[in-house]
Amino acid sequence: MSGDDLALIDAGGANLGSVRYALKRIDAHPRLVRDADELGEPARIILPGVGAAAPSMALLRARGLDAALRNSQVPLLGVCVGMQLLFETSSEGDVDCLGLLKGRVSKLAGGPGLRVPHMGWNRLRKRIDGNGDNSPLLDGIDDGAHAYFVHSYAVLVDDETADCVLAESDHGQRFAAVVGSGNRYGAQFHPERSSAAGLRLLDNFLKLPA
Repeated sequence: MSGDDLALIDAGGANLGSVRYALKRIDAHPRLVRDADELGEPARIILPGVGAAAPSMALLRARGLDAALRNSQVPLLGVCVGMQLLFETSSEGDVDCLGLLKGRVSKLAGGPGLRVPHMGWNRLRKRIDGNGDNSPLLDGIDDGAHAYFVHSYAVLVDDETADCVLAESDHGQRFAAVVGSGNRYGAQFHPERSSAAGLRLLDNFLKLPA
């Protein structure tokens, strides 16, 4: 996929370069977008992010990208903090996010033997009742596949968020690992660091119908 078709949003995340490299590994060559004027009319948009929700949202607002992403009708994939920004609010800085998916981002509670941030490999469990087993985003990714996480905040699986959760994981609490509703998708884990499962998710996203 060429850069004219794939926009990679620069939201100040440290994983921007690694996501870009992972895309090149599957023969996708994204166009880096830093403000709303550069967005144009791509066929797909990826919003990566590492860090905190509040400064990421402040950067998107300053560059006019918050409104541009809300108004766009093409498939959008948020990665890590980029996934969290798709939701309504985040307790990390008590910030309003993009509001494209219903729910709130909360801090992981941790517990005995469970450190926060949650860092390392963890299993993905497809949610059959949330259509996770039927989502083309997860085609070819086994139930129980391992993915690499680094995060302190998450979208917890509850009555409000359950309908958009395609796969979940657990770190003392059940949280959303992959989400999707309409053409808005997200991965809490880092696909660029998650070996074959991560590359497959990126490739599946690029093949979704526009």
